[in-house]
Amino acid sequence: MGNDGPSADAERGRYRVGYRGRFAPSPTGPLHRGSLLTATASYLDARAAGGAWLLRMEDLDRPREMPGAADAILRSLTAHGLHWDGEVLYQSRRSALYDQALAQLAAQGRSYDCGCSRREVAEAGWPGDGEQVYPGTCRDGMAPGKTARARRLRLQGEEIRFTDRVFGLQQQSPAQQVGDFVLHRADGIHAYQLAVVVDDAAQGISDVVRGADLLSSTARQILLGQLLGLPPLRYAHLPLLRNAAGEKLSKQTLAPALDDARAADNLFQVLQWLGQQPPLSLRGAAPAELLAWAIAHWRLAAVPKTLPAWVG
Repeated sequence: MGNDGPSADAERGRYRVGYRGRFAPSPTGPLHRGSLLTATASYLDARAAGGAWLLRMEDLDRPREMPGAADAILRSLTAHGLHWDGEVLYQSRRSALYDQALAQLAAQGRSYDCGCSRREVAEAGWPGDGEQVYPGTCRDGMAPGKTARARRLRLQGEEIRFTDRVFGLQQQSPAQQVGDFVLHRADGIHAYQLAVVVDDAAQGISDVVRGADLLSSTARQILLGQLLGLPPLRYAHLPLLRNAAGEKLSKQTLAPALDDARAADNLFQVLQWLGQQPPLSLRGAAPAELLAWAIAHWRLAAVPKTLPAWVG
């Protein structure tokens, strides 16, 4: 698939063939150890199944993008032997496809305009699943003097159940734990929840392997997929790598960038964190040799649900 991809109709008409996984980083900074853990696990799960592993840059939030970060991510993946199939897909080039999904939801009567600010939601909502629950202020129309800021999904009390391949049975009522969530943001950017569902379907993804910080988003994405008539996916969420303060390693917590010159050491450590127990004889082996062993011995069942804090 080229960077611009085929037409939206052609993409929507595709069917999955076998295992198709993906890694979808945001280019807000270089890769760190936490993102390498996710990339490696998703790569191994795909390759062990004889499947494809695709790469998508989730660069919708252009104001947060760090110049040069996308290229740095590609260099780091290559240095660590994590070679993807096909061309890289960039979300920033796919607005027309997201607009089609928005129109489909609007035609079903499942979305509405919202004039609430973040402050108003924070004041009127209540604590939910890691975020403030939207209280439905604009479900029946905006108050006089309000203008549309965002577009929200109209929930109908759906209960979503799925089995995560690492964390087991999950159940969520998005209406109670999240509220009518945003599909198109006040700043004109398509929301992550919508874009990821559309792109996974367009790329024919069958399996999503990603960090456990996104576990609470999965019910929303499953629901959107159902409403858009898209094939269901399998999910596996990985334990988060945290720093000594208990914070998730991320760009926001100033996680240090990967040293690509130490790719072999980085991969060996990641395999240990993933519970794969690589033999000590492979310590210092080239990434290709280490990954070949890891593909042959990959066991998702060995991945722990929690990880010890990383102290750099």
